[in-house]
Amino acid sequence: MRTAAVVGTGLIGTSVALALADRGVRVHLLDADESAARTAAALGAGLVGAPDERVDIAVVAVPPAHVGEVLAAQQANGLARSYTDVASVKTGPERDVRKLADPARYIGGHPMAGREQSGPLAASATLFEGRSWVLTPTPETSKDTLNRALEVVALCAAVPVVMESDAHDRAVALVSHTPHLVAALMAARLAHLPDDAARLAGQGLRDVTRIAGSDPRLWTDILDANAAPVAEVLEALAADLATTVAALRALTADDTDTRVRGAARVADLLRRGRTGHGRLPGKHGEKPSRLAPVHVLIGDQAGELARLLSGVADLDVNVEEVSIDHSPAERSGLVELLVAASAAPRMTRHLTEDGWTVHHPATTPTPTGGTAGARP
Repeated sequence: MRTAAVVGTGLIGTSVALALADRGVRVHLLDADESAARTAAALGAGLVGAPDERVDIAVVAVPPAHVGEVLAAQQANGLARSYTDVASVKTGPERDVRKLADPARYIGGHPMAGREQSGPLAASATLFEGRSWVLTPTPETSKDTLNRALEVVALCAAVPVVMESDAHDRAVALVSHTPHLVAALMAARLAHLPDDAARLAGQGLRDVTRIAGSDPRLWTDILDANAAPVAEVLEALAADLATTVAALRALTADDTDTRVRGAARVADLLRRGRTGHGRLPGKHGEKPSRLAPVHVLIGDQAGELARLLSGVADLDVNVEEVSIDHSPAERSGLVELLVAASAAPRMTRHLTEDGWTVHHPATTPTPTGGTAGARP
């Protein structure tokens, strides 16, 4: 692939452009807001404006509801030989392209990556590395278009996943869109949080509400485009919530049998949650590995985290995840290093000998992405 165009230079579009440009592709940047395109160009993402001749592929990075019309307009302008998009919903754009444009030169796409920030300044050439990138070819999609889209995925260092559009939309309703709504619902409970209560908030609450900081306008478009599948997931979640509320109420009853039944229901929910969490893949989409946390207390001064990670590097142990829980009341933080369970005791000994205050919880190792015995 020699040339490409990116239509829409927000976070995802600019990140695609940066990744392609880093690998020698000549990228042209188009955006209704030319200042956004100029910002992306200043970051090294490509050249502002349409090319003089057709590029190999155009990546349409606009909200789902606008993919069809934008793609049709660019096809009419002769922008590219093939077209793909990066919208997080696929059935709507696919339907619109069939109505408005040539579907043989289009393949739906959705890189499973993002950030809470938006706009070109939040973009990164490495945003898609090791991430799944869904492609949704139709019977009309040409072989050349599929191959060009696969090359885009490879140049962005992502992992291609081929699905039908409706299967994709049902899947992301569960693994992406509903979690965002749940995070927003929980974060909304904090709108009038008293200062005394806010000081008690730990990393667990930050983890649960992190994605609620995303752009509400973007997520309104996404949820509008995938409303029915998300509503189905929420209905099932609402039923579980009602059962859980009843179980918790039962724990306050005077009758012993009622309390026992309530406790059993709560325990069942927690077990099912743990089982479901264990289904999440590990790094690079691999099967979950058995990991354990190592907690290290560090001071809140420049260079402390770098000094800790330097000591960890001496051990030649792969750290799967790093998180920091800052203490609101003190100038210190608790760093959690998630490593292979077999390596955790050795890391604990090594760091303790180096003078760090270390705690390796004596708990059952957990699958990738979570921590047994983690602080709330």
